[in-house]
Amino acid sequence: METLAPTRPVVQRPFRLSLRAEPEAAAEARGYVQAAICAWGVPVDPYVAALLTSELVTNAIRHEAGETVKLFISCSCGHLRVYVHDSSRTWPALLNAAPDAEAGRGLTLVASMSTDWGVYRTPGGKAVYFTLALQNGGRDRDSDRQDRYLQDRDVQDRDVQDRDVQDRGSADFVGVNGLRDRHARG
Repeated sequence: METLAPTRPVVQRPFRLSLRAEPEAAAEARGYVQAAICAWGVPVDPYVAALLTSELVTNAIRHEAGETVKLFISCSCGHLRVYVHDSSRTWPALLNAAPDAEAGRGLTLVASMSTDWGVYRTPGGKAVYFTLALQNGGRDRDSDRQDRYLQDRDVQDRDVQDRDVQDRGSADFVGVNGLRDRHARG
């Protein structure tokens, strides 16, 4: 009798980046998210991922007291995850923006277009995140096992992010190709 060992879900190497808390950070973050999606071959709409990333980064730089925000991108068990860390302790809130308002719709957009989104405290402030389910489902036959793995992996990703946010003061990050890069920011 031939039996196959169960396959482990594919886990892409997380991508971490420090961004200056400036208006250009949103465009830079969009580019990195789209590059990660392309490099990893992730079946999600890159324009939706870029739009939602832009909303989170814009909110972070608007409320950031420090000089940088952190971008963290991961993909595992059927979901692309994008986290934006900042040093603010202020919890984001969904607003009922007036139809002619120029601001206030960002989190509503994130909530309506993502599979899931949320916020949690970090030692240095908070992280706001969204997830997008892979369009092909990204799942094997053992979906219960993957759900448990996904929950465990999400906790591990948060632990890694929290350590990175505490430990990294520079723009040192692990890129989509897995090579450690160091970018001097002026």
